[in-house]
Amino acid sequence: MKKSLTPEQAFQKIKQYCAYQERSHSETKDKLYSFGLFKSDVEIILSKLIEENYLNEERYAQHFAGGHFRLKKWGKIKIKAALQQKKVSAYNIKIGLKEIDDADYLKCLSQLTVQKWKLLASEQWINRMAKTTNYLLQKGFEPNLIQESIAHLRSKE
Repeated sequence: MKKSLTPEQAFQKIKQYCAYQERSHSETKDKLYSFGLFKSDVEIILSKLIEENYLNEERYAQHFAGGHFRLKKWGKIKIKAALQQKKVSAYNIKIGLKEIDDADYLKCLSQLTVQKWKLLASEQWINRMAKTTNYLLQKGFEPNLIQESIAHLRSKE
């Protein structure tokens, strides 16, 4: 069995954990419990981390949303669901999603639509439409925006 850390040791270790990369409150809490700490110690350490600005859920949501949009090309629905899974508050999710510029968002959706559409060039029109739509839904884009993007693409053909 792994020996548990003292609250002081855990605090030093968790500070490094949070300094390395933005973390959500729930991730940090789980990590603290994995050190074998009691609930009272975990709560005290969490509040110290927040006071010392190692832990900031608003900042976490902003980094998460911006990063997953830019790097993984995720849509807002998928980002929101991932943040909810990490127990981020609705308020902070809203702030995080504001990191995504609307023009960039639509441009990204358009690029993904074109890429997928070209990839399915040998498919029948109805299959092409369905597969492109499903792909973009899995990426987390809004159904109405997907329809508009495909319609715009088709009008150019």
